[in-house]
Amino acid sequence: MNLLNEAKNVIKTNIRDYGMYIALLIIMVTFSILTDGLFMSSRNISNLLDSAGYIAVLAVGVMLVIVIRHIDLSIGFLAGFLGAIAAILLMQLGLPIYIVIPIILILGIFAGSITGFLVAKVGIPAFVATLAGWLIYRGAILLATEKTGTIIVDNDAFNAIGNGYIPSIMEVGGLHLFSLIVGAVGILFYVYSAISTRKNKIKYNFDVVSKQMFTIQLVFVSAIIAYITWLLAGYNGISWTVVIILLVVIVYHFVTTKTVIGRHIYAVGSNPEAAHLSGINVSKITFLVFGSMGMLSALSGILFTARLQSATTTAGTLFELDAIAAAFVGGVSAAGGVGKVTGAVIGAIVMATLTNGMNLMGVGIAPQYVIRGGVLALAVIFDVMTRRQRG
Repeated sequence: MNLLNEAKNVIKTNIRDYGMYIALLIIMVTFSILTDGLFMSSRNISNLLDSAGYIAVLAVGVMLVIVIRHIDLSIGFLAGFLGAIAAILLMQLGLPIYIVIPIILILGIFAGSITGFLVAKVGIPAFVATLAGWLIYRGAILLATEKTGTIIVDNDAFNAIGNGYIPSIMEVGGLHLFSLIVGAVGILFYVYSAISTRKNKIKYNFDVVSKQMFTIQLVFVSAIIAYITWLLAGYNGISWTVVIILLVVIVYHFVTTKTVIGRHIYAVGSNPEAAHLSGINVSKITFLVFGSMGMLSALSGILFTARLQSATTTAGTLFELDAIAAAFVGGVSAAGGVGKVTGAVIGAIVMATLTNGMNLMGVGIAPQYVIRGGVLALAVIFDVMTRRQRG
């Protein structure tokens, strides 16, 4: 009984962190029942994660932008434009992929840095500066594709980024062995990280859950990772898109939780004036976050163009709204200072899950927009209510 009470207290205390996982679990179980198990098939889960990739990458960047109390509306068409530039460099100039990708990422950082300069140094409100970017990059896509319209990308190595899978060493019982190994390593990494975090908290006299509750958490999360790995290994294995998402999550999770820059980002978001008075360079942090956003926009553009195997005039449309919605569903606070990298990715998966499940059920596009809008509204209401309770 004590364990049950502790579980209730843990969920109540961390409802902001756990809420999105509970919501995702409910949505997935519901769609699985309504589609007679089709939703949870290996093929569908693999396609779902791949389709969420380019939005998940954007959501991580936009989460940090919202954390420091800004917004970036230009990221969708910036992603579409840089994806078109990648297609032009590959197909019209004949540059190899290992040169094209760094060029696109550097262009993304440059574009983001311009926005950061306008916001941090010139003092233009982020909404206005990025709305200008939205218009500029929209026009830039049309200019880049006006001669040919859709630019077909006939490059197997590039297209594999959006559609390919990590090679399988061999198959065991119809499952990709290498994907199973990657999943096992992921579980070991998670367990090691959780144990070391717990030890540090105990060392500095922070409150931690009991050993029994901690063990239950480890087993539960490990079981979910194992199940998803098993599903993916039963189709074509883990895709390169999933690998890229995982790399982004690992790098940005490390930066936001283990580095001085990460602490400064949250300090600026919590109270910019206090952060400035305590010696934090608010302009520098703003500049860095927008530069990072530009780089992730470039990566998103690469993922989307590779997945479509072409660059189109409409690429990037509504990407920014999907990414912002994913960040809010993932637990970022509209008031700034609160948000997690893992939350942003889970938010993107929640939104992709809704779309995928409704498509499988044959729900029309109009009701889909209404339902997704309702989910976003509920996420923001949830944010406001949890802040009030803490206040």
